[in-house]
Amino acid sequence: MHVIETAGLTRRFGDVTALDDLTIAVPPGITGLVGANGAGKSTLIRILLGLLPATSGSARVLGYDVASEGPTLRQFVGYMPEHDCLPGDVSATEFIAHMARVNGLPGDAARERTAETLRHVGLFEERYRDIRGYSTGMKQRVKLAQALVHDPRLLFLDEPTNGLDPAGRDDMLDLVRRTGHEFGISIVMASHLLGEIERVCDQVVVIDGGRLLRQGAIADFTAATGTLIVEVEGDPAALADALRAAGLRVEGDGRQLLLPFDGDHVLDRVRDACADLGLGLVRLERRRQALEDLFRPAPEALHAGS
Repeated sequence: MHVIETAGLTRRFGDVTALDDLTIAVPPGITGLVGANGAGKSTLIRILLGLLPATSGSARVLGYDVASEGPTLRQFVGYMPEHDCLPGDVSATEFIAHMARVNGLPGDAARERTAETLRHVGLFEERYRDIRGYSTGMKQRVKLAQALVHDPRLLFLDEPTNGLDPAGRDDMLDLVRRTGHEFGISIVMASHLLGEIERVCDQVVVIDGGRLLRQGAIADFTAATGTLIVEVEGDPAALADALRAAGLRVEGDGRQLLLPFDGDHVLDRVRDACADLGLGLVRLERRRQALEDLFRPAPEALHAGS
């Protein structure tokens, strides 16, 4: 069963089309929702939460129709918004317990879940301090805690590392990963930082200008390509000349050489050329595609014309 399904989902704001005929099917697990700022990620999340009507098309989340069953659906999902929305004059304990009661937990259960959730996000020792005194990283953890406190089946995280320094981003990404894997909660994490998606997610949905660009497992996007990377100790130009003389197409990329890989005979030629020239072989591996490649103009294939 898919946790999210959309068909022809479209949303317009006057003359601006934020989502354009978007059809996706998201399986359980941790899914990255990728796109540049303004690509339609936040609009999509608000529609999937039943907070914003679509102009046309349909969407179901956890089997519920978002247009007609939004209040029921929201019992089973958590939402961490991108913007700062926390009250400053209450403690984390007070706020999270309030959010637990809003989501239907009775008083004792709300207090128990609040303590467990704040411990999970790393705020247990600071739970009685007013939120106004929290750092940006602590506030992000409070936002995650309020999304988690009612034990949802699905989490929507909108730019969860927004405003964090590199160490804070690492901590938040680790927390997101542990939340998905240890509690078995499906997560949709919206981000414009592709490296974060690669580190945390099992699958990815890529949108650009409100349209679906690609969707699939992370492993499919970062699979080995048909390009071989070679790095040596010594003069790479000499190696490039030797490999060209052997009939291979070679391009330089700084200290690295790039060759089309079409069989193990290429590895043999690189090995033999390095031995003949007395060069130390530092790196010899097939290049892996990165998510960033999806947003770059497709270069001419390395082996074209060879």
